[in-house]
Amino acid sequence: MIHSLQDIPQGARANKVEVSPTPQGLRIVLDQASRAGQFGVDFVDKPSFLLLPEVMENGVIEVDLRGSLLPDAPDYARGFIGLAYRVQEDLSAYESVYLRPTNGSAPPPRDTRAVQYYAYPDYPFDVLRETEPGLHEAAAPVAPDRWMRFRLAFDGWDYTAHVDGVQVLAGKGKVPPRPGRIGLWVDIGTEGFFANLSA
Repeated sequence: MIHSLQDIPQGARANKVEVSPTPQGLRIVLDQASRAGQFGVDFVDKPSFLLLPEVMENGVIEVDLRGSLLPDAPDYARGFIGLAYRVQEDLSAYESVYLRPTNGSAPPPRDTRAVQYYAYPDYPFDVLRETEPGLHEAAAPVAPDRWMRFRLAFDGWDYTAHVDGVQVLAGKGKVPPRPGRIGLWVDIGTEGFFANLSA
């Protein structure tokens, strides 16, 4: 699977996001209804992504991405941007690994929270941070307004994430593996760009 992401791939479906092609790649932001919604209900580790048509259970995905803060981003926004995988057709479940670009050079403890795994709907970041601290988030060489090459590998229960060739996170997923689709994921306050996806 190869998508330049200069245009919206045929068969792709947006959920809770607005998607527009640009010369840099696909621009993705939360839609207005989600941005005006409630914390923990309409945004924060929710199914807000452009869903690609291909189905995978195990594999490796690489994509160029860039996360920036929108002018109206809330103070807790971090430029959240990443990939969802094993997304079920009814959007009832999926897994995700995403970056918090503004945490790359932030003071402690934010600097150790620059990359995050979660599993929707039962294991959002705050549940994992409380029940398994330090296992599903880590430091990473990330920054806002900068293109980064993001690599996500998932095989069975295992997942591994790299940024610009550097491994930043590895762990065991929280839900049994099953086939699903891939999503280009953003969250509240993010202006996200995606380009040059391969899997």
